[in-house]
Amino acid sequence: MSAHITPILTQLHWLPVHYRIQFKVLLLTYKALNGQSPKYLCDLIRTQTSTRSLRSSHAPLLYIPRTRLRTIGHRAFCSFALRLWNSLPDQLRSAPSTEVFKTGLKTLFFRQAFQ
Repeated sequence: MSAHITPILTQLHWLPVHYRIQFKVLLLTYKALNGQSPKYLCDLIRTQTSTRSLRSSHAPLLYIPRTRLRTIGHRAFCSFALRLWNSLPDQLRSAPSTEVFKTGLKTLFFRQAFQ
């Protein structure tokens, strides 16, 4: 990121574009998992089933379908969003409400971008 714009973004509490895109994609994913998105998005998301009891079972990971084309398939919502989701801390994945999720996610991204 350019050093001259960083103080302004920090002062305005704006995320850099890269993080803003991830924020929006993860918000769509959260809403789809909680039945707050259109059916076509909800249908793209499946949780992984595990036969073992894990500490993270309250915040399940999502099944990422294999893609044949690394360049195109890797950028598709059903691949990109699920990889991002699985990389989140358990505390965020199990957020009790949309507002709590948004606040926690923005805080996480703000720290990553500016510290």
